[in-house]
Amino acid sequence: MSVWSLVLRRPRVNEDDLHDRAFHWHLESGDGLFLLGNILQELLDGLRSPKQFDRLLTLLDPYPLLELNRQTYAAAARLRSVCRAKGVNAGPIDFLIAAACCEHGFPLLTADKDFSRIVAHCDLLVLSD
Repeated sequence: MSVWSLVLRRPRVNEDDLHDRAFHWHLESGDGLFLLGNILQELLDGLRSPKQFDRLLTLLDPYPLLELNRQTYAAAARLRSVCRAKGVNAGPIDFLIAAACCEHGFPLLTADKDFSRIVAHCDLLVLSD
């Protein structure tokens, strides 16, 4: 599950949750947090009312979208192919996220266990529990 989803569902920081604490620590430290367009879309897709949609869109507006290019998509497909050959399966968006983070040299804060298997086949740095 996306850490963005976990954090946005809570009214305040859950000190018992490693992902929640790490997200807020990075936010407050000024490290910068980025979104991928696919993650933004996924977060907005689940909303039922236009008011919720607009509120979340406004809340997420300060976080820049990480730009993807042809190389990113090709790297994602290559990584997925390598992983499948090694018996590692995950969705195509997970590989796109991994490829984007590798390309830009950004660590990934995630609660999704698929990334713990992908990391063995690329230069991805995963910040997880």
